Amino acid sequence: MRPNFVFILADDLGYADLGCYGGRSSCSPALDRLAAEGLRFTDGYSNSPVCSPTRFALMTGRFQYRLRGGNDEPIASRHRGNPELGLPPGHPTLPSLLRAAGYATALVGKWHLGLLPHFGPLKSGYAEFFGPMSGGVDYFTHRDSAGHHDLHEGETEAQRTGYLTDLISDRAVEFIGRQRGAAGPFLLSVHYTAPHWPWETRDDEAVARALTRIAHTDGGSVETYLTMIRHMDEGIGRILAALAEIGAGADTLVVFTSDNGGERFSDTWPLVGKKMDLLEGGIRVPYIVRWPARVPRGRTTAQLAITMDWVATFLHAAGVGSDPAYPLDGINLVPVLERPDAPIARELFWRMKFRNQKALRAGTWKYLSLDGDEFLFDLARDLRERANRAAHEPGRLAAMRARYAAWEAAMPALSPDATFSIPYTKAELAQPS
Repeated sequence: MRPNFVFILADDLGYADLGCYGGRSSCSPALDRLAAEGLRFTDGYSNSPVCSPTRFALMTGRFQYRLRGGNDEPIASRHRGNPELGLPPGHPTLPSLLRAAGYATALVGKWHLGLLPHFGPLKSGYAEFFGPMSGGVDYFTHRDSAGHHDLHEGETEAQRTGYLTDLISDRAVEFIGRQRGAAGPFLLSVHYTAPHWPWETRDDEAVARALTRIAHTDGGSVETYLTMIRHMDEGIGRILAALAEIGAGADTLVVFTSDNGGERFSDTWPLVGKKMDLLEGGIRVPYIVRWPARVPRGRTTAQLAITMDWVATFLHAAGVGSDPAYPLDGINLVPVLERPDAPIARELFWRMKFRNQKALRAGTWKYLSLDGDEFLFDLARDLRERANRAAHEPGRLAAMRARYAAWEAAMPALSPDATFSIPYTKAELAQPS
């Protein structure tokens, strides 16, 4: 029997925000139960420390650097109408491959892989779409950072009243309900905008009306942020209940993660760094997997995993091949899901135009280059990346630098017109030294 897939993506969630990852708040009871019922990764990573590059990898199963749009960090709303900055409709994707194999496909939530008329979920394999096309949007007005209303039903602008997190949860539950008795399996992607700014809970519509810039550097709090996570968690609980209601709980592979590390109110302890950083706090993210038919309950794994792995994993689980013209860079994690204590040896690589960042994770060791300075960390002893071992391990440093250079040489060169975006200045948000 081919499994269903539900892939749930948070936006800017910190590594330690959830209770099951050591969070100091009870903001995630549904996700904590999900972890107890399945498998939790301790060393799961996003493909990038910023949103749209990670989403390129999630859709294609390939390094985002292979596509022009994946070079921008992230694709900014000001590029509306740009015919180059997006996921090319002709490129095979997870939803397009599954749909061709008989899966019903739907994306509910954030797209952020290029704007109409050139790009969109319906052009890249999803049969249904409800949500925003761009990046961050206000939870009540549904306007993006450029002030454009951005909520769509398919490719048509949709006027809806309500808190966006709840609208996303509602539509996801409704889609699952329609799958009762369906002839084939389904892929449901649920891409929340929570807990991305602006800092608004269900009770903060007045805040939305007063905002002039949704980056919202003049508001928010840890309490507000945690409440936003709880609203998302409640929706996830409803999604899991809907799966049980239609009898699909056992044969549905559910994955929860984040598109990158945390932002200004996030908890990333004991990690250092945040969104836009290749330090661990910017790229190490929660990974929770539940698949009662094949994944043991209540386990953890130290497997090194990265966002693009889920394409190879889902395709393998569905018995669907990838397109040989677009070889996957990610690996199939099904063997690890079934045997969490038998990790697959591999190396992970990242690059960022912002601050000329480079990183390689190999075993417990990490090579990091930041603004031209080089660092070597043993993460088994130093998760906070405070003890630079480069001078003590010159041979290891040279070997990892060489492996990184070989990988980088195999990637397309960074586009010279690629941009990065920081939504606030040092005058607006105090920066630590």
